[in-house]
Amino acid sequence: MELDYTIKRSARRKQITITVERNRSVVVHVPESTSEEKIRAVVESKRQWIYEKTRHAQKYGVPHPPGKEMVNGESALYLGRQYQIEVVQNSSEEIRFEQRFLIPARLSSERRKVLRNWYMDRATEKILPRAKKFAHDLGVEFADARIVDNRYRWGSCTTRNNLHFNWRLIKAPMYVVDYVIIHELAHLLEANHTPQFWNIVRVQSSKMDQAKKWLIENGQILEEDI
Repeated sequence: MELDYTIKRSARRKQITITVERNRSVVVHVPESTSEEKIRAVVESKRQWIYEKTRHAQKYGVPHPPGKEMVNGESALYLGRQYQIEVVQNSSEEIRFEQRFLIPARLSSERRKVLRNWYMDRATEKILPRAKKFAHDLGVEFADARIVDNRYRWGSCTTRNNLHFNWRLIKAPMYVVDYVIIHELAHLLEANHTPQFWNIVRVQSSKMDQAKKWLIENGQILEEDI
């Protein structure tokens, strides 16, 4: 059976790596001068691994769940806990969080959008400073870090040493957020998922195994619109 994959070339890349995105697409990252024959040979050697990854029942098998209808009594996830949503009568232009989400009635027609923006702001406030902290702990430097809207990846480290974190991560427990940050920073020391790479992550993230398990079991919930 022919494997479908996308090739991404980079002059800065030294090795060939293969990633399987959350939408099951396969991306082969290669040095700019790598021949098509070499790429095919590497992909073929990883055929079984790719087959297993793209058919992972928990990660890919469940259709993307619909977003919630946000009404009084409904709840939304934040840092691993569900908090009640309440539409309130006031003149505020913003959501308030007081162990529940208080959404002004005047914003109720666009409450999904304003809650998403609230998540984006909280992700910026909490995730980016922690990226700097863990970078210092690891003794690495990154070019830039930003919060992005990417449904199929929790985080990424580009060949230009830029870090991208999915805003939906802010809905996960902090130990899961920290694991994703450390995971991406570790790529600045080791590009591939080698035993050395996982040792680096495990030293910095004592709950690495729990975090990976949490993402497998709850990733579909994080991917909900809200």
